[in-house]
Amino acid sequence: MPNAHILIADDDPSILESLSGVLRDSGFEVSAADGRDSLMRELGHATPDLLLLDVIMPGADGVQVLQELKSDHRWRDIPVLMVSSLSPDEMTEKTFGLGAADFIRKPFRPRELIARVQAQLRMHRALSSTRDALRDAEDELRRARDDAESRKKVVDILHEVTGDLASDEIYHILARRVARALSLSRCSVILAKPGDAVGIVATAFDDPALRHFEIHLDRYPEIRKALETGESVLVEDLQNSPLHANIRLEWKARGTQVPIRSVIVLPFSLGDGEQAGVFFLRRMANEPALTQEDVAFADTVVKAAVAAIVRAQLLETTRAENTRLEVLAHTDPLTQTLNRRALTVRLVSEMDRARRYDAVLSMMMVDLDHFKKVNDSQGHLVGDDVLREIANLLSESVRSVDFVARYGGEEFVVVLPETAQIGAVKFAERMRERIANTSFVSAHGGVKLTASIGVASYPTSEVHTVDDLFARADEALYRAKAEGRNRVCQ
Repeated sequence: MPNAHILIADDDPSILESLSGVLRDSGFEVSAADGRDSLMRELGHATPDLLLLDVIMPGADGVQVLQELKSDHRWRDIPVLMVSSLSPDEMTEKTFGLGAADFIRKPFRPRELIARVQAQLRMHRALSSTRDALRDAEDELRRARDDAESRKKVVDILHEVTGDLASDEIYHILARRVARALSLSRCSVILAKPGDAVGIVATAFDDPALRHFEIHLDRYPEIRKALETGESVLVEDLQNSPLHANIRLEWKARGTQVPIRSVIVLPFSLGDGEQAGVFFLRRMANEPALTQEDVAFADTVVKAAVAAIVRAQLLETTRAENTRLEVLAHTDPLTQTLNRRALTVRLVSEMDRARRYDAVLSMMMVDLDHFKKVNDSQGHLVGDDVLREIANLLSESVRSVDFVARYGGEEFVVVLPETAQIGAVKFAERMRERIANTSFVSAHGGVKLTASIGVASYPTSEVHTVDDLFARADEALYRAKAEGRNRVCQ
């Protein structure tokens, strides 16, 4: 997303310089502000595509500044990424409820920063396009309502299909409501693309059992024409339509009686191109013919409904993208366990809970003995496979409340809430024996390994904080290594 304008508000010159450099290197236009007043001046000059806002600045509370921006119609739609050295648990509750788009913790990782900025810019532009499309649809609605009082029914229809519904449900509601609004005997949604020989009935107002029924499009020249041209097709009189001249000869030869008087076909295509088709509206021979006014009304409803379906799909894609980024930020890419940052966040939360409820908590620090020999003798790819298998072994052995993290290199951490030291040592012994008795797969046969494990628990006379817990577990691991490896120390 080059050329997007990013505004950075931070009072630390070094942070401003590093953020600006990373963003400019990725092709963004960058401007900076060192406090609230300069931020407001920059916003007055030009509205940025995205704002990076420091939580704490001299004389200004970033949370209050965020609230001020989101209450001003000029800037409420700017995506704001909050930047702070505080933990996400402390900040997300405060800022996300006020409209912050994301949270980035100092010190930041350049790749993660760029990924989050790009994701928010994509989301903002897509949502802006969707808003524009919805505004256009609303304009068309107003014009249709002004043309005829009876068209007020469209408001109820659109209200019903703009909720969080699946596309199949929206098709079904539309077919029913459009049929009733226009006094139609038959209204269907046919899924097909230009050039298709067969269409699929997604829903039919007159016969709900026809869902997923196949129709051969060579029997429906009006549908083929709408798909090929992308334009609506109105056939006021089926028995005199030039479009149906050949098919009428077949009907006559077969003695087929077609009780349809007139037809409207309205093509549609969703934004991703994966789904397209037509709304197929018909009136019987004993009913009034469909008119161009009916086409305008139905076309307005269909276009607005398609915008609603696209919006629903966009929101689903946005949720999936945010979930993917969240997993990426907290997961070690090799082993799919927690990374060191996520471990610290979870451990702080668990220790707070243990302190609050007078509970116990234990940690295992696991280090693979002589792992360098595996990399040196069989290569780093084999070493990576072994690390993945160790991670799987640990993850499969723990309870649902426990968690496993890769601490670095060949070192893992297992956190055991509600587990006292004696229980943690017994579990560590089981893990040590299981690792020693497992033959890890490689291209050159089984790889045998042992592990040294240090165990520490909270609360003890030496452990009061997360840092204390890490320090005692690390000391115990050091003793296990010094005493000959392949053992558990506490």
